Amino acid sequence: MIDTMRHANGAGIAANQIGIPHRLFVIEVRDNPRYPYKPKIPLTVVINPDICFLSDATFVSNEGCLSVPQMRANVDRHVEIAVSYYDRDGQHHEQEIRGYSACTWQHEYDHLDGILFPNRVTDMQSFCSWQAFQAFQAADYAEHVQRLVDVWGS
Repeated sequence: MIDTMRHANGAGIAANQIGIPHRLFVIEVRDNPRYPYKPKIPLTVVINPDICFLSDATFVSNEGCLSVPQMRANVDRHVEIAVSYYDRDGQHHEQEIRGYSACTWQHEYDHLDGILFPNRVTDMQSFCSWQAFQAFQAADYAEHVQRLVDVWGS
């Protein structure tokens, strides 16, 4: 899974995206040409996760997905979440995640319930190709993400 995610320059991938019927995903954001604006997340293997929203506050996340190639659209994501999961060594973890990194966790968690980002699109007019996003929206969106990081942290 890790190799598949890295090969595709993804920020994460869920087991069921590649035909593995387990509640498991991996996330990692490092120097990624697809997501240069995303805050870094170390490689994390997430098994049997649970997510709780810590507030009603949301923000707009323009998302893409390896399961919906070359498309992007706006999705509302919660700003603050609490996550509980096991890692690949069987260790239990609980942590709070805020800001833009929280959307990466929510996106991958959705996959475990069969939800793709188009199911959560808030404005159908925001659907665009990856190329159109890069040409017309990427610079403004990077500023949007930086404002979120300034307020909420990663």
